[in-house]
Amino acid sequence: MSLLYKPDWDEARKRYEAWWAHEALDRCAIQVTAPRAGAERSPRPERPETPEARWTDLDYISECNELAFRETYYGGEAFPAWHPGYPGHAAIPAFLGCPTSLDFETGWWTPVLAGADIDFKSLRLDRQGKWWLFTLDMLRRAARECKGRAIPSIGAFGGCGDTLAAVRGTDRLLLDVMDRPEQVIAAESYLMDMWCEVYGEFYAIVREVSGGSTSWGGFWSPGKTYMAQNDFAHMISPAMYRELFIAQIEKQTRFLDHTMYHVDGTGNFAHVPALCELPRLQALQILPGAGKPGALHYMDVCRTVQRAGKNLQIFLACNEVEEALSRLSARGLMIVTSCGTEAEARALLGNAKKWSRDRRA
Repeated sequence: MSLLYKPDWDEARKRYEAWWAHEALDRCAIQVTAPRAGAERSPRPERPETPEARWTDLDYISECNELAFRETYYGGEAFPAWHPGYPGHAAIPAFLGCPTSLDFETGWWTPVLAGADIDFKSLRLDRQGKWWLFTLDMLRRAARECKGRAIPSIGAFGGCGDTLAAVRGTDRLLLDVMDRPEQVIAAESYLMDMWCEVYGEFYAIVREVSGGSTSWGGFWSPGKTYMAQNDFAHMISPAMYRELFIAQIEKQTRFLDHTMYHVDGTGNFAHVPALCELPRLQALQILPGAGKPGALHYMDVCRTVQRAGKNLQIFLACNEVEEALSRLSARGLMIVTSCGTEAEARALLGNAKKWSRDRRA
């Protein structure tokens, strides 16, 4: 199977399958992009006049995706993924009725559970609401347009802890975890069951064209996959994280075929040991966060992941790849990077084979 914008997609698929299985390959997994050689840069489409139109005009979104595909070289395990951007309008808090405010770059939710207790059982998916209907239309269009060309993203529609923080409000949830932890646990269980229900409906739309799935994380699986996360957790202790959230993350990994966890920011690094204990969590993405040194500065965290037998994804500058491969095992490692030219990206792929070693972490 090949794609118009990823002719070697069949080889990349096989490498993904081996990577998820934590098999040793001739090189680490690497997603490297660059400007496509010989591709003329086309005029950018005119941005719609209002923020809501910018995020919902599917003709505009489609044209932006098409331009990116035509102008990008996708090397190694990189591939073209069709998505509308992720300001929060196509996510569970919006489906639950949280007023969603958009600007041209991002969006915000207004919480809807403001009472003293967490009235989570009042939360229902509004399947007649504009954001739910828009998301279904968007996924169907993505599936149509991607056939034989690219992979449609299932989206970024919520995560453990973060959906509850959206409907409750982060400040209030910080009080809840101290004052009413039993309600937090019950609400999380309710919302994770809902998350699985939503995923199933979205997956049914994209799975045939995708040959599996991809999500906002930009990696592919032959089955159900998603980038799990709990960004709220950077504000709580490892003990509280285990008590309140780890069971629902485990439920999510049991529902999915392949899961990578987005460890976002150094404040979340303390939760890596707990995550490494989850038997069905195959991979962790270590992302230090804005204003922090890159992943190579946190080698102890990266090695913790590898010693646990988990796959590891890190983002590097192209000139950091050789050093990373001298310090980490290539088995289960996925590097995400970019180069200035297609020739440089192809050379990096060849060098990655020379530098890769299956070593003890």
